[in-house]
Amino acid sequence: MTGSPVERLFLLGRSFGTLIALSIAVAVPAFFIVYTLEPHLVLPALSVLFFAAAALAAITALSVKTNKNTENLNLWDVAGGLVITGCAASVLGEPEQVAQLFEHLFERGTNTQ
Repeated sequence: MTGSPVERLFLLGRSFGTLIALSIAVAVPAFFIVYTLEPHLVLPALSVLFFAAAALAAITALSVKTNKNTENLNLWDVAGGLVITGCAASVLGEPEQVAQLFEHLFERGTNTQ
């Protein structure tokens, strides 16, 4: 990074603020998923959440024009970590649980109409 210490502090603050916003955007729905869904539906739902958060992080990285190849941690790294976490959650779950999750979601949507 080049520039004055004030510019470096501002860039660190912007990245830190974005990281906090993404953390809250993942943590709040994750707590909601854990406390409202049945235990066998939690892993597939968390997998979908992590993939959606990775997409959000990638879109944010594109919009702020983050460099992909840097030595420091950036939003592309965060997006990659979220994808790996989503993959881990989907591997630990069973395929039947994913089908049950979508049945549960669509059943709830048709009952409210």
